[in-house]
Amino acid sequence: MKECGRDYEVLVLDDASTDGMPEVLERYRRALPMRVLTMERKIGYSAAVLRLLREALDRTGYPKRDVAVILQADFTESPEDIVPMINAIEGGADVVAGSIKANGEPLPRSVRVARWMAPLLLGRTFRGAPVSDPLSGFRAYRLIVLKKAQLNYRDSQVQTTDGWAANLELLGMVTPHARRIVETPVSLRYDVQVRPSRFRTIRTLRGLLRVRGERWKIPEVEGKNL
Repeated sequence: MKECGRDYEVLVLDDASTDGMPEVLERYRRALPMRVLTMERKIGYSAAVLRLLREALDRTGYPKRDVAVILQADFTESPEDIVPMINAIEGGADVVAGSIKANGEPLPRSVRVARWMAPLLLGRTFRGAPVSDPLSGFRAYRLIVLKKAQLNYRDSQVQTTDGWAANLELLGMVTPHARRIVETPVSLRYDVQVRPSRFRTIRTLRGLLRVRGERWKIPEVEGKNL
């Protein structure tokens, strides 16, 4: 973020963690501008992402300028990939989606199988998406786009799924309000996780079936590769 020359704040959601997360975060607080949201009971990935995005919206005074970047806290996604995303927003994009590099670290077998089967299960929903990788949650959003999307969805209607399906569902929510959506390459590192992955192939694929009928509406999609 220093490279970008932008002011920034790290928003972290502690989803009723039981593995000493507050103690770990305290060390980061000393070096980073950080705000921690603590849940008394576990709400899951989808609700956590929405809670963080709403917090970003509540805290911004400049939604047309400011950007929210969703980044996993388990080290699988690299903060270094944030800089090209911010640059793309500065270049006029409203949403920047991460697309896994072909030369990145080998993915776990369960993830490779799910990624191979997902396009088959989703059919037109996958092929019609405004990005080549609609399953990844590593994205940057101009906050005005999230604000516009929020106006059309009540809490009871927002994101009924989890994991990859929730990432696809969120993309469907913001797409009609984005003038330009682009992609940047990102790398994943499953070899540096400090705990076993919670990814489950069958559960993930079942979730995708629930959003198979997603429809994409966007005036004009520019350049899938930046």
